[in-house]
Amino acid sequence: MKKYRGVFVKNDAEIANMREANRIVATVLDELGDMVRPGVATMRFEEKARAICDSFGVAPAFLGYHGFPFAVCCSVNEQIVHGFPSEERILEEGDIVSFDMGAVYNGFYGDSARTFAVGQVSKEAERLMDVTRRSLEQGIAMARAGNFLHDISKAVQGLVEDEGFEVVRRFVGHGIGRNLHEKPEVPNFVPKGAPQLPLKAGMTLAIEPMVTAGSPDVEILDDKWTAVTKDRSLSAHFEHTVAVTADGPMVLSVA
Repeated sequence: MKKYRGVFVKNDAEIANMREANRIVATVLDELGDMVRPGVATMRFEEKARAICDSFGVAPAFLGYHGFPFAVCCSVNEQIVHGFPSEERILEEGDIVSFDMGAVYNGFYGDSARTFAVGQVSKEAERLMDVTRRSLEQGIAMARAGNFLHDISKAVQGLVEDEGFEVVRRFVGHGIGRNLHEKPEVPNFVPKGAPQLPLKAGMTLAIEPMVTAGSPDVEILDDKWTAVTKDRSLSAHFEHTVAVTADGPMVLSVA
């Protein structure tokens, strides 16, 4: 592992370890998605995530991270990120729920997130999820050696705002590798006056648009973790861990 402008650049062996960590994360998200239906307490997703990590012999990345008490972030409707699973929160028809999950394999991290519909949801919710997913895809497409970091940001922001939604600015994507959060930050908007960082093969990035149907302003609940939209509008979240390679972006967080 070498450093390039403060960013850790990984070799093929290190990326292979990250691919396995992310494969496990993707497997967890696949299983959680299959469980989504009205009437399910969100604590069931926490239990399932831990059980799958146990079966692979890996540690959940978020459990205990800066004191976070769960393996999976489970965020419903207006909750943007860092939602707590609980016995009391029961999924209802028309909800949307996002799962953000990480795992550590052989010293390397995986990180990915998806948002799911609970039964039949509103057209607004469907469109919000679709736009957020597509903005992630457009951001990933720009993760190419020779491009700049903020080409990713511009692609995400452009699609989201063209569709009439807003990107959250308080939380951003990030580098990832031997640490869950590494340089560089990967914003979903183009920061004014920020220096440009050329992308180089071997960089590994967690790209994660967080998109709102209303205001992008954020409020943190009394649990000190759960981030919600200030106006309580719907929010969606999708994330992939991506390696920049000489041949283009490689999505690592697929099963």
